[in-house]
Amino acid sequence: MERFGVKSAPSRNRSKTALYVTPQDRVSEFGSELHEDGGKLFCTSCNVVLNHVRKSAINDHLKSKTHTKRKAEFEEQNVRKKQRTLTASLQCNSTAQPEKSSVIQDFVKMCLEANIPLEKADHPSVRAFLSRHVKNGSSIPKSEQLRKAYLPDGHDNENQLINTEDR
Repeated sequence: MERFGVKSAPSRNRSKTALYVTPQDRVSEFGSELHEDGGKLFCTSCNVVLNHVRKSAINDHLKSKTHTKRKAEFEEQNVRKKQRTLTASLQCNSTAQPEKSSVIQDFVKMCLEANIPLEKADHPSVRAFLSRHVKNGSSIPKSEQLRKAYLPDGHDNENQLINTEDR
């Protein structure tokens, strides 16, 4: 048609998606049925990700048999678990990182000051004691990693001394 100078009529089949709707908007619209985390919309009782752009997809899910069944099971449970995105979970874990690092550094310092070889940390009874009686004690790595990650200055200085003695 373009060849003969006749233009086709403009397309009236525009997309029926709501372009500027956020998951948080849908949560406020549907109430406690849904929750948002990390820019994704979750069904609270089913723990599935829903398409927040199409309202009909949300309505269809809420009317489905599986949703009503899972909702009944969810309401019977005492513990209410909400699914989270991986990034949100990792951010939560990263708040414990400084405390974990502090425990490991204190353990290495104690071993060095008491003249205890770091290999003793690998013994099963020491591992059991640390995990049972020390907060974050189970997060203390094996002796090889303790040497590499938490004694870099001593390890480098030792290598430099060996290299200077060889000359």
